[in-house]
Amino acid sequence: MASTENAPLEQLYCASTADPVFSSTSKDFPPLLEDIRSPLVLILDPKTQRIGIIRDSNIHTNPDSKDALPVQGILPPLYPEWLGDRGFLETHGLRFPYVGGEMALGISTPVMVIALAKAGMLGFLGTAGLSLDEVERQCREIQRVLDPEGLPWGVNLIHSPQELQQETALAELFIELGITRVSVSAFMNLTPTVVHYACKGLTRAPDGTIIRKNRIFAKISRPEMAKHFIVPPPTNLLEALVAENRLTREEAELAAQLPVCQDITVESDSGGHTDFRPMAPLFSAITELRDRSVSEHGFPHPIRLGLAGGLGTPQAVAAAFAMGAAYVLVGSVHQSAVESGLSEPARALLTEARIADMAATPAGDMLEVGAKVQVLKRGVFFASRAKLLGKLYQGYEGLDKIPAKDKANLEKKIFHASLDDVWKQTQAYLAEHDPKQLSLAKDSPRKQMALVFRWYLGKSSRWAVDGEAQRRLDYQIWTGPAIGAFNDWVKGSFLAPLANRHVAQIGRNLMEGAAVITRTQQLRAAGFPMQPGAYRFRPRQLR
Repeated sequence: MASTENAPLEQLYCASTADPVFSSTSKDFPPLLEDIRSPLVLILDPKTQRIGIIRDSNIHTNPDSKDALPVQGILPPLYPEWLGDRGFLETHGLRFPYVGGEMALGISTPVMVIALAKAGMLGFLGTAGLSLDEVERQCREIQRVLDPEGLPWGVNLIHSPQELQQETALAELFIELGITRVSVSAFMNLTPTVVHYACKGLTRAPDGTIIRKNRIFAKISRPEMAKHFIVPPPTNLLEALVAENRLTREEAELAAQLPVCQDITVESDSGGHTDFRPMAPLFSAITELRDRSVSEHGFPHPIRLGLAGGLGTPQAVAAAFAMGAAYVLVGSVHQSAVESGLSEPARALLTEARIADMAATPAGDMLEVGAKVQVLKRGVFFASRAKLLGKLYQGYEGLDKIPAKDKANLEKKIFHASLDDVWKQTQAYLAEHDPKQLSLAKDSPRKQMALVFRWYLGKSSRWAVDGEAQRRLDYQIWTGPAIGAFNDWVKGSFLAPLANRHVAQIGRNLMEGAAVITRTQQLRAAGFPMQPGAYRFRPRQLR
């Protein structure tokens, strides 16, 4: 038998009942492009040397056959489901590599989580700012609907430096309820709470494979934060948890062989708490860290990186997958959805937002350390008022040091009450819910000032959730530029009206559009002449 090594590849030819398309401006181009689930054949016109595309062609090797055109390449079918990491889909039992991010105060509601799950996507319940009892109630509501169907879902655990007991209690609740997916956010370092949840239930299969029961999604916005989650937990933390009987010796030994988590959400310029990091440099830096860690430790399974922040259009989603994201996480856009826990007046404000209608303001839960949140500034006064509070906090040592004119302005326009009355309300609340904070403020005028300012910064977000009409101008709505880009994209389509913005349709359209954009790039890279602006994917009803 003759050797075929180094033999030239045989030229393929094709013929089609339809004429090839040679330009992206042709009326026949959009149907070809949008039919991403069918293969496309790239051909070369021998006379003009132009590259064209054909569908439903008869490929053969006979150059003398009628209408034979040389084949330049074949683009296989492309599905939105295939854009991300197949292992991610398999691990979590999903159809799409699409995640609905958690949003505090229950803005990502049980209804939203359930809708995403039924659409083949993954949703995380927003637990920050909710009582332990309310979190349990909402989790059980989701379990009643999704668990019998075996559909995946998760919850959020946000780091709360001022409420560490609540943080621990939440993690214990998740373990007790058998919730196996938790998105952790705002953690600068690993804590015993995170390690306990991640390692609880680790077992070894008969073939020696280590099996995780609980899976953490670590939301990361800095490389120095990522390094804690892409290595095994520190030995001292594991030993302490064993000594406290929170982990077994076997669980600790298995944990030492695995990274803390396999799914890391790289968060760029997002709504709410954010470091305003640009997507490309951040993702590249954390990818390098991940690759070095996997190489050094020889982990048996990959560490996947997802992308969040700024994802409000098919172009942005396609770019995320092109960079290597295993999945995408969408947050700001979902706040305007029907299933959102945000009030209708607040959601209506979001539909009018443009990409420059955001501002950075002091974070209510982290005012003392200077943390910022990104919020909507269009149509409300919250951003300017919150910035004023931040400026006063930085400039004065206590409420009594603030000039009388400024104090009067605060009482009239921001608090709608005297600062003394607000402090009394704050004292009463803390006496019941957080006596430690009250004790710290007893002899600290600056701490008292921080707590009074946090009264407004905290309540303003709840006013937006509750739809408090008298406080409409004070709504604190966490959002990033993605919502502005989304509004521009859906303008004039069925997704423009508030009543039509269902998370399943939002997700399907972003993924379908990203697949079409990806196909566009494939054609361009293959030499097909793509004119700028020749094609725009428009939202449509999808199943």
